[in-house]
Amino acid sequence: MNDDAILCLEEAEEGMLHSIEHLEREFQKIRAGKASPSMLAGVRVEYYGTSTPIEQTSNINTPDPRQIIVQPFDKSTINDIEKAILNANLGFNPQNEGEIIRINVPPLTEERRMDLVKNAKQVVEETKVGIRNVRRHANDEAKKFEKDGMPEDMAKHLMDEIQKLTDQHTKKVDELFELKEKDILTV
Repeated sequence: MNDDAILCLEEAEEGMLHSIEHLEREFQKIRAGKASPSMLAGVRVEYYGTSTPIEQTSNINTPDPRQIIVQPFDKSTINDIEKAILNANLGFNPQNEGEIIRINVPPLTEERRMDLVKNAKQVVEETKVGIRNVRRHANDEAKKFEKDGMPEDMAKHLMDEIQKLTDQHTKKVDELFELKEKDILTV
């Protein structure tokens, strides 16, 4: 394989790995009943006139599996932080205790667990679409190389390698989903 083909394969693999990293970040947001600071990832606080990620405004920890404690660096922003958590629509009811915000994480109902599995499946499908888009782009590159003089058998070999990468990463996505599904459904 020539340098262009190797570069094309590396770019395809990088794109597919990026899709899997995105999936893992999204899975962290889907709670499986145990409290975790990552449940608040994505919450943005109006902090001195700037929309700031909550983890840059507070210490966030979990003293037990059913509770999240948010301790603002600046006590005067506690109401803004509480409002941001409520507005994030995560299904939490934060309790402002003056110096800290306590969030009790309710146990999941069977219905809620099924919703979370459905959400996880949706994220998996989006990830697979992303991987297939990377494959399509890489195959287009291979066809362009062939048009520009690459031998046909080399272009075909490149496309086969791209398909192997696609299958490998799709399998990884399915394995991650199985683990997440088991995590969500375990009571």
